[in-house]
Order: sequence, then C-alpha cells, then structure tokens
Amino acid sequence: MRKVALIIFSLAFILVFFGGSAFKPEEQLKKAGGKSPVNWMSFEEAVEKSKNEKRKIFIDVYTDWCGWCKVMDKNTFSQPEIAKYLNENYYPVKLDAEQTEDIEFKGHTFKYVESGRRGYHQLAASLLNNKLSYPTVVFLDEDFNMIQPMPGYQKPDQFEKVINYIGGNHYKTTAWADWEKTFESSIY
Repeated sequence: MRKVALIIFSLAFILVFFGGSAFKPEEQLKKAGGKSPVNWMSFEEAVEKSKNEKRKIFIDVYTDWCGWCKVMDKNTFSQPEIAKYLNENYYPVKLDAEQTEDIEFKGHTFKYVESGRRGYHQLAASLLNNKLSYPTVVFLDEDFNMIQPMPGYQKPDQFEKVINYIGGNHYKTTAWADWEKTFESSIY
C-alpha cells in the first residue's frame, strides 16, 4: 500500500511541477477560448516595426514554468485599459527567457545557453542585467536603450501608473513620487 501511495504522490508531483511547462501563456489562452487583449509580438517583429514608426519597446520576460508570470497575464495584461495603452504606446514583446531560437540584434547573435536543468537565453540575461528573475518587465526607449527593468509581479493599478509614467516620457522631467500623486487611474 505504501508503494502505491508513493507512486501516486510521485506522479502528482511530476504533473504539478512539470505538466504545465509545455504550454506558453498564448497557448493557454487559446485553449481557454480567449485571446490576449495585448498585441504581443516577437522581439524581431518589434525591431522591424520600429524602423517605420518609432515607439518604446515593452518586454515581458517570462518562462513557461513561472506561476507569477501566468498570474500577471491573467490579472494585469488582461485589463482592457492596460492592453490598450500598451498597444498604442509601445511595441509589446513577449520574450521566453528559455527560448532556444537565436535572436539577431545590433550585429550580435543572442543564443540559448544550456545551464543545469534549465538554460537561459542570452538576450533575456542581457536585458535583466544577468539577474534572471521572472516575471520581469523591461522598458526600452525608441532607440533600444534601457530605461528600466522591473522584476516581480505587478498589480494592475500600480502597473498602469508605471506604463503611463514611462510611456508619456514623464520619467524624463518629473520625479516618480511627484508624478504619482497627480495620476488618475482609468482602471478603478
């Protein structure tokens, strides 16, 4: 009886911790019959689009196994006001920090690096200053210069402030504490 219980426990453990890793957030939305309100694109697509129309780049750096990444997809990126602002003011990018495909950017080829059980993508490591933490959102200016990486789950009300502060270029002229006092949310 103990062996059966051990086998069942082991199978449950494997399913819980590894079963969901085969699905990307976009695939999970499709399976659920939904579509993300954010018009996500690849990093390469954002670079290409910026040749014709300059915009800031917003990058959601995630992994398939990251629970908080999924919560952020569900609770934050699903907010219509947030999705609308991202779509209109940024090129929103989803970057799987463990993707195996190479990415060419500014004359450099960023590759997947095997490391232990899970590897990482060099572009993700570069954007996160080699501090691999998920989720992390990254803001780049119109010339692909780093504005700010922000690690951790972002609640919708706080995230709305951040994307407006950076998207509206307020970060260039106004301290966050002063600007935050004047911001009026469209979510709540």
